[in-house]
Amino acid sequence: MLDVPAGAPRLADVESASFLGYSRADGRVGTRNFIAIVSSVNCSATVSRGVAAHFASPAGRLERFPHVDGIVAMTHGGGCAVNLHTAGYDYLTRVLAGYAAHPNVGAVLMIGLGCETNQIPLLLRKHGLNEGPLLRTLTIQGSGGTRATIAAGIEAIEAMLPEVDAARRTPQPAGHLTLALSAEASDDPAAEAALGHAVDLLLRQGGTAVLAQTPDLLDAAPLLAGRAASPAVAERLAARIKDWRGTSARADLPDRAALEGGTASAVSTSDRARPSALAKAGASRLEAVYDYGEPIAARGLVVMDTPRYAPVALTGQIAGGCTLAVLATGRGGASSCKPVPVLRLATNTPLFERMNEDLDLDGGTVASGLETVEQAGTRIFRALLAAASGEPTRSELGDFGDNDFAPWQVGAVM
Repeated sequence: MLDVPAGAPRLADVESASFLGYSRADGRVGTRNFIAIVSSVNCSATVSRGVAAHFASPAGRLERFPHVDGIVAMTHGGGCAVNLHTAGYDYLTRVLAGYAAHPNVGAVLMIGLGCETNQIPLLLRKHGLNEGPLLRTLTIQGSGGTRATIAAGIEAIEAMLPEVDAARRTPQPAGHLTLALSAEASDDPAAEAALGHAVDLLLRQGGTAVLAQTPDLLDAAPLLAGRAASPAVAERLAARIKDWRGTSARADLPDRAALEGGTASAVSTSDRARPSALAKAGASRLEAVYDYGEPIAARGLVVMDTPRYAPVALTGQIAGGCTLAVLATGRGGASSCKPVPVLRLATNTPLFERMNEDLDLDGGTVASGLETVEQAGTRIFRALLAAASGEPTRSELGDFGDNDFAPWQVGAVM
């Protein structure tokens, strides 16, 4: 059982929770079963999308494989003309490798151009990945051009589909779940507190929750540091906060403009302190702090250093191993990131009613007095288990989420 800070509210005992997930060879458990097409460079994006489009069409006949959730192309705007010894290169390769090795991904086809800086063999060696029946690679130049590479990609995925389709969901302890926490103009601390209660329930099961969007934590950093499991964890958090304060100063932005994503929302929240940003993280201690896209090994509550922008933050969290995500939104955020189900939590009821085709959960019930924090949190926790077990989210019902892959791009492109 995880420790909680002195004086923190103790959770009532909860029964052992489980979900239906895909057990992988490395011991991790997925909540979905995708095949990923990963572009090493923007130059191969058209080919990657061309291969995926084949299987989205009647000609692809993906219905032959009912246990495959889809074929998703991970394309981006980088991969070439970058220094191999920079943070930007590290972030990109870390994200691409993280998606390739993700527990929600049953097989991978990695496609490059052939002459890019981000060479596929180097990427694989750097992150300990090996080619095999379920991790195949192609280059456009080596395959004879665009059309030939699309044809070769289709053939490669056809060969992988039967084995990926053979996977089956089995009962798994909830402790195998790794949850990405994200927010976008969240406007009700009570809704975030309900999410925090759901997080505490998950952590009591041995699961992991990943708090990100570091600019959100600037005001709340002392409170979070006080919950650190060790001085080293507190120091690592302090270093990240110091870097972000420096970034805000150099960009001539007030802290709140940086954390809220724009002047209008910064003004609307200028009279409200941001320690409430911690509410969604529950009451447990902080176990670790990770760099962007770094593989998450610790259990419990952890922080990943990411920018405030939700698609970029979620991309890093998923690359780190998150198998499920919650986006708390007060304005109607629409991020949805295959291959991970994203539950969108409306932090006020009018928004939920206005956009109920896009939003999964109403978090405004606490403010309206319809539920207590604990009741709403338990409802959210049950929704997490249902989504992890295969119940489609609103975005999945619409087959959205192919275009939200957004690695953090930093540094010069030459």
